[in-house]
Formats: sequence, C-alpha cells, structure tokens
Amino acid sequence: MSKERTRNGQPRQSEGVRAFKRGLDVLQEVNRSGGIRAGDVARALDLPRPTVYRLLETLEELGYVARSASDDRFRVTRRALSLGDGYDPGVVICQAAAPYLAELSKTLVWPVDLSTYENAAMVVQETTHSRSPLSIDRGMIGKRLPMLRTSAGRAYLAACPARERDLIVSHLRRIDEADDRPFLDECRFTRMIAQTAKRGYAVRSEGEFNPKTASIAVPIVRGEIVFGCISIIWIRSALSLDEAIARFVAPLREAAAAIPVES
Repeated sequence: MSKERTRNGQPRQSEGVRAFKRGLDVLQEVNRSGGIRAGDVARALDLPRPTVYRLLETLEELGYVARSASDDRFRVTRRALSLGDGYDPGVVICQAAAPYLAELSKTLVWPVDLSTYENAAMVVQETTHSRSPLSIDRGMIGKRLPMLRTSAGRAYLAACPARERDLIVSHLRRIDEADDRPFLDECRFTRMIAQTAKRGYAVRSEGEFNPKTASIAVPIVRGEIVFGCISIIWIRSALSLDEAIARFVAPLREAAAAIPVES
C-alpha cells in the first residue's frame, strides 16, 4: 500500500510521528532554556498552548521534566542526562530543595532563595519570592548575585575548600568590578571569611547589595562539596539583624542539612 505524499513528493507524516516530533521539540526547548514556562514554550515553538501543556504533562509523567514549585517553570531532570550540555547539576539540587523551600516559606513568610555557584556569581535556581506576600522582588530565577556583596556569595566562599576560594577570588580580581574592590582588600576579606566560617552562616546587613534589604544565607555542604546556599531576604526597616538571626538561622540550617543531595 503506497504512503500518502505531500505536494513535493515527500511522505506525509502520520499524526503519531508529528506528535512525537512536537514532544521532542518541547523537550529540546526546555533543555535549551534551563527553565521555562509552558506559555513561553508555546510562543517559542509557535504551538497552541493546550498542545504544549499536554506534552509537558506527558514529559513530566515520564520523568524527563519537572515543574518548579515556586514559579511553574519546567526544567529537564536527571533522567535527561543524555541530553548532554543542557543537563545542569543545579537542576538536581533545585528539584531536591524545592519542597524544603516551600516549607520555609510557610513558616518564615519572608522570601527564600536557593542559589548555586556559576562563573564568579551565585545564580538563583529556586525561589519563593512569587509566593511570599513580603517580597519586593519578582522574577528572581536565573538572577546572578555577586559573590562578595551578598550573603549567598559570602556563605559559599566561607564554606568551599581554600583552593576553590582562591581561584574564585583571583577571577573576581581579574573582573575588577568597582563595587567589589573594597571587599577584596586582603585584611577585610580574610576577616569576613573567618567570621562567616565561625558562625556557619553569612549576613548582608549594611545595604551593600540592595539598600532596602538584608539577608542571611547558609551553605548546603556535604563533605568538601558546597552544593549551593539557601538565603532569606527581608526589608531592613522591618527587622533588625539580631531579630532575624534569632528567627531564621536555625530553620535555614535544618533545611540545608535535610536536603537530599549526592556528594
């Protein structure tokens, strides 16, 4: 039996093949983006939204993508490791940490971020900003945070091995951002790292990154590997640093210790 052909003589795709190709296109778009909402996939591929939602639900059921608990973005999962460059270890920690951040958001109310190190910055991988009634920032996913002027960056630097820290600092010196220079003073930097390591958490409380907010961060450490940092952000005028430490440090530490990661 001859196959139905198009005007140019090529075999016409069956509905099953067409649906399969669309599914691969959707998976590739999620993989390429690193984190994307269904509506953005539909626009990027010029597909109907209901079709994209249906395909994403199928991919999620099969374990190839996972939806973020905080902002409805889809990301590839560990099962998509064979996709190569699009697989990001940050996605794994993001998936593992999402329920713990959601619980922190319920009990602490102020927004909580999960960030991982990437090329001389901490990158926000997961956040509760969108669900916190006290947040003044939106769209935090993917935002790059400076290492020296945020609690997440300071927590990471204090917790990582000395050799890694030296490499990061050398990179920051080469980049030579004007706002970083005061914190790269050797005495000041050494004191900041020592104080942070002794406390086991980092603080940003003097308006050095955002004059309106302050933050506390704890590292997620297993052995000598720092998988990321959990930070809580609040409005400086609403809460003193001492009050924040008393309320937030213990729950942040408990969450960082409980998140299941592989070392």
